Amino acid sequence: MTDPDRESAPAPARHWAGGVRRIVLGAGMLVFPALTAVAMSGNVGGAAAAAGYAVVAAFCVCFVLLALVGGRTGGRNRERWIKGLLAAMTALFLAALPSAHADAFFLATVITSVAGILWREHLVKLAAAGTLAALLVPWSVPAWHTGPGGFQALALLFTTLTCGAFAEIAATNEALVAARAEVARLASEAERNRIARDLHDLLGHSLTAITVKSRLAQRMAVKDVDQAVAEMTAVESLSRQALADVRAAVTGYREVTVAGELARGRELLRAAGVVADLPSAADAVGPDHRELFGWVVREGLTNVVRHARAARCSVLLTATSVEIRDDGPGSGPGGGLIGGGKGLTGLRERVAAAGGTVEAGPLDPRGWRLLVTVRPPETRSGRTP
Repeated sequence: MTDPDRESAPAPARHWAGGVRRIVLGAGMLVFPALTAVAMSGNVGGAAAAAGYAVVAAFCVCFVLLALVGGRTGGRNRERWIKGLLAAMTALFLAALPSAHADAFFLATVITSVAGILWREHLVKLAAAGTLAALLVPWSVPAWHTGPGGFQALALLFTTLTCGAFAEIAATNEALVAARAEVARLASEAERNRIARDLHDLLGHSLTAITVKSRLAQRMAVKDVDQAVAEMTAVESLSRQALADVRAAVTGYREVTVAGELARGRELLRAAGVVADLPSAADAVGPDHRELFGWVVREGLTNVVRHARAARCSVLLTATSVEIRDDGPGSGPGGGLIGGGKGLTGLRERVAAAGGTVEAGPLDPRGWRLLVTVRPPETRSGRTP
């Protein structure tokens, strides 16, 4: 016997569905043909009994073949074999009726149970039809002297329903195993995306700062050696911090705050020769938004230094928004925040996860603006002030 849902299940579930469960359940079902064979000895003898035993033996062979075929994966050929063997078993059940009488319905129990497992949507109909037949057919044949097949009907009803319920539970378990595997896959993919996004944001900022300070140190080496040494010392510090940030990103313990990023950004803009108009404090930003706004400030100021060719940059903070403006050439090659960049894409993902929005575009007559807005905590939770 088989279960159609088994084919899409992971390997451990398929092993149970296609191996141990099928063997145990199949072996147990052979009890019913044995009961039919025992009943024949009290009804007929001689050649009729031999013919009846041959019918039961053929029924068992068909059932074993059905179990073997059902355990294989396949398409139309497998389905044709299953339906053909079930038809043969039904014919053999009918052939056993003259010699086994009401006890032939033990064979019908096997048929309805297998069909109920294969087509669970028809389980109730199969059980009801088989039960009614087991009750009415013996009663309608007076020559059998058996009356309604009450015991056979009960056996058919409960066995069919039990097999169907067992198949449903097995299918549910297999679906849960598949769901756990999918959740693990999605979690792994999300973690890879998080690491990639963090590494881009962290290294983009740090390497930009290192590049700017290295160029500044080169220029200062001719005029002021002490200042050049100070800048190279800062480069070394930035390199060590970048290494620590990468390790923290990989382990998932990277801490970013808007106050810290404002301090780093002020130093980065100074080294790049950009006039910085940044808030001296970040008290207006609530605890829920400090990390997110920190990533916004980091990405925005890094892109100003890298792309904008600006002379001035400003940051405006409120409780629910952060705005970064520069006076660079604006949109186009090398201007402002490039809307299709990987950094801005990662930033949009962060902001979307927090329920906020990102606006980025050129200013008139020149410059670029990055605006991130989030909803207040009361709005996100569905409460009104």
